[in-house]
Amino acid sequence: MIDVTDRDGLLTVTLNRPDKANSLTAEMLDSLAVLLEGADPRAVIVTGAGEKVFSAGADLDEARAGLATSPLWERVSGALAALPCPTIAALNGTLAGGAFGMALACDIRLAVPGASFFYPVAKLGFLPQPSDPGRLAALIGPARTKLLLMAGAKLSVEEALAFGLVDRVVERSDLLADAEALCGPALTGDADNVRAIKAMVP
Repeated sequence: MIDVTDRDGLLTVTLNRPDKANSLTAEMLDSLAVLLEGADPRAVIVTGAGEKVFSAGADLDEARAGLATSPLWERVSGALAALPCPTIAALNGTLAGGAFGMALACDIRLAVPGASFFYPVAKLGFLPQPSDPGRLAALIGPARTKLLLMAGAKLSVEEALAFGLVDRVVERSDLLADAEALCGPALTGDADNVRAIKAMVP
């Protein structure tokens, strides 16, 4: 359910459960955490399988059993954020719920036309992942963060781009190619220099 390719230092991670909207189970989250904590890539792309949804967040059955509040979410986003190389979320569709953590932990977010964005924790009676409000506010500001988290607003891809939640909107057919192109300097340049540049950016 987690597909991984490593090509010349470019690690591409695909959430591959399209029949379940790429919703995440505890097993998938644990696998992601172990993978990212042990990886030393030159660049990382995180994407989803299918044509509509990057991830709907937690698997519904497992969410009801406690996954919604599991520390595994924070472990995954923390591992992504700690990587010293460029990380890109190539959002092939809608981003919802706990899956926000992975996208927010990445350096760059690309999205396809028609994608939507919502994080319905207030409606569902959960708190967001601990690091998500801060990362979200750093991108879109505190008021818009409250719009998403407290008011449960659903953003179109156009609104997400205008807010700064995503950095570019690209055609679906170009999504992975564009993400790979953005990784180019990190793959061909001096790895220590790229890491130093990332460390300079708050």
